[in-house]
Amino acid sequence: MAQFVVRNVDSGVKEKLKRRAKRHGRSMEEEVRDILRCAVREEDRPSGGLGSEIAAVFSKDGLTAEIPELRGFTIKVPEL
Repeated sequence: MAQFVVRNVDSGVKEKLKRRAKRHGRSMEEEVRDILRCAVREEDRPSGGLGSEIAAVFSKDGLTAEIPELRGFTIKVPEL
């Protein structure tokens, strides 16, 4: 197994990791390993456009209509 050291971690980040690990009932080191595993796993998933993501979320609820991808369109911010 590989090992590496992460230097210069903000103390606030370390404290949040410690609290998160405690909530999950594991060591801070195991918590970091789990975070890294999840981050790499998510990277392997193909990312679609927003329409594809919405369709995937609602496909279990019976959504069958196409949701077009909006590629190449400029987003216009409404004036309030």
